[in-house]
Amino acid sequence: MMTTLYEQTVPVFIRNLTSIGKVLAKGEAFAAEKGIDPRELLDARLIDDMAPLTAQIQRMSDAAKGLAVRLGGVENVAMADEEKTFADLQARIARTIAFLEKVPADAFDGKEDAPVELATPKQTFTFTGESYVATFALPNFFFHMTTAYGLLRMKGVQIGKMDYLGGV
Repeated sequence: MMTTLYEQTVPVFIRNLTSIGKVLAKGEAFAAEKGIDPRELLDARLIDDMAPLTAQIQRMSDAAKGLAVRLGGVENVAMADEEKTFADLQARIARTIAFLEKVPADAFDGKEDAPVELATPKQTFTFTGESYVATFALPNFFFHMTTAYGLLRMKGVQIGKMDYLGGV
């Protein structure tokens, strides 16, 4: 039996948004326990020209929502990138999950070869539904998730692979 584009994406995004929410909770607890200003974690960057932790979570949210819009044909829910606290990030994760939970699985049916266009400020990419999932949507989502995890780990938060994987 073939796995559908929906099964490859939406449930995966929901599971991993839930996992990163738990990782963020550990980061918030760590800051409180160590007396660290939470902004030190939330503003953390791997290098000056990379986005901070807050933006990594925002991009995870955008990647998940963008897939549902481009492949599922659902109307996007705008989310301003104004998150400044751990609570703000948790709320965005919850809103993103709620959005994804409303996406009908059958909206992805037959979209494997459908054209998907992704316009960025610098260029426009054209995919099929299947190539969009495999070469952009999933890798992009996990790039930002891994970066968020790495930022917290770099700051000393005691998290490990099983936290990243959601306790499998």
